[in-house]
Amino acid sequence: MELLTQGLLGAAMAQTVAKRDETKRATIIGFLSGLLADADVLIQSSSDPLFMLEYHRHFTHSLFFIPIGALLAAIMLWPFFKGKMQFSRVYVFALLGFSLSGFIDTCTSYGTYLLWPLVNERISFHIISVLDPLFTIGLLLGVWLAMYKRLSRPAYIGLMYCGLYLVFGWWQHERVETLALDLAASRGHPVDSIVVKPTMGNLVLWRSSYISDGRIYADGIRVSLIGENRIYTGNSVALFLPERDLSDIPKESVLYQDVLRFSSLVEGYVALTPSDNSILGDIRYSLLPNSIAPLWAISLNRQDIGKNVQYNFYRNTDTALRQRFVNMLLGRADVNDSYKAALLSM
Repeated sequence: MELLTQGLLGAAMAQTVAKRDETKRATIIGFLSGLLADADVLIQSSSDPLFMLEYHRHFTHSLFFIPIGALLAAIMLWPFFKGKMQFSRVYVFALLGFSLSGFIDTCTSYGTYLLWPLVNERISFHIISVLDPLFTIGLLLGVWLAMYKRLSRPAYIGLMYCGLYLVFGWWQHERVETLALDLAASRGHPVDSIVVKPTMGNLVLWRSSYISDGRIYADGIRVSLIGENRIYTGNSVALFLPERDLSDIPKESVLYQDVLRFSSLVEGYVALTPSDNSILGDIRYSLLPNSIAPLWAISLNRQDIGKNVQYNFYRNTDTALRQRFVNMLLGRADVNDSYKAALLSM
């Protein structure tokens, strides 16, 4: 999740055990401790952009790192609260504040190394977007009331609301996955793997990406509690295969190894951009749920295979594209199919 929600979740957790006269301090400690897990973004390499991606949401998000992360947070915050409360109390608030940082990020589609070092791979539940205003607002209200009234009950209610929201996200995920698999079956596609995830800021409009017979298919699926579900059929693109598409590149080269690293990070959902075969994109993410134009990608420089690949973002803010997204979110017909050509040329 984004930083505000991470901090609010930590604040709410700390508030649940705070005494009336500790509420404000517990809120501050919990909020700041909830942010600490994401300090892993500071682990970077100026020459290797993929290094940061590999360690973002890594060991700092593991369940086994929680006591250590809380101790680090308590040590850093102790000078500001020394004389006002015992270190053990600061640690308790820090422990609760840090405790759900890894879990809530695991609920998103990017995933975390939640069980590292026992399981050395990312775990993703795909049940909530990294930015969801409805989730954050409910949590914010609970934290604010708890601090204003110096009571733990609003914090409990806020956390219960968040729990129910995540359950709803899981239910929506299961509905979307069923629809996506039915769609693939109607096309006669055997599904090798599938990823369904909510689009930004909601649990109504989802993106389905599945791999079948060497191609990646992307579709938008809108599910709601009332009214009909709607499927926005999308595009497909050939799955990138290093042994085929990099057959002229030595396997021991930096370029080849970086491609393997990137493919592993994005669960194998990689494809060359149709308009530029030097751009290798993560097809799980796009600005529109039924598009194959990636949000981020790496550049393949075949003339300099000894250098690390470059990591690039593609964020088109075109008004027509935003309107298409809103139309899909509201369940309207996607009539502007001519815009797909522009998306493919990003």
